Amino acid sequence: MNDRPPLPPFTAETAAQKARAAEDAWNSCDPERVSLAYTEDSRWRNRDTFVNGREEIVAFLRQKWARELEYRLVKEVWTHAGNRIAVRFVYESHDADGQWFRSHGNENWEFDEHGLMRRRHASINDIAIDEADRLFHWDRSGPRPPDHPGLTELGL
Repeated sequence: MNDRPPLPPFTAETAAQKARAAEDAWNSCDPERVSLAYTEDSRWRNRDTFVNGREEIVAFLRQKWARELEYRLVKEVWTHAGNRIAVRFVYESHDADGQWFRSHGNENWEFDEHGLMRRRHASINDIAIDEADRLFHWDRSGPRPPDHPGLTELGL
């Protein structure tokens, strides 16, 4: 098994690195890439959906990003201890009809000794917004630029 650093136990610095790596992967909207950060038998709760293992993660993410278009995500560490990290996040996307949404959420993560996430629990709320109210405008072909403000700086 290959390690996926940083490894637990997490410090403030390594928890932030882990959160940014997750943010960058999710912003790629590449389900296969994202799935590699999770254990083969990873268990998720995402809203009211339960997902088990990498195959189901890939299928779930394919469906998600087929519905949530122009997806852009920002994550921020809330707290960390040992092999667990809690993050808060906000993402913006629009549906097929062009309605934009800002989705606010919290995730609780648990990692194995190799730095792979074995559990992910996500609670998410969506708010319809006007396109003019969007805050995330970076180019979809890459990650959030280093100088783009985070959630705290944006007052979210």
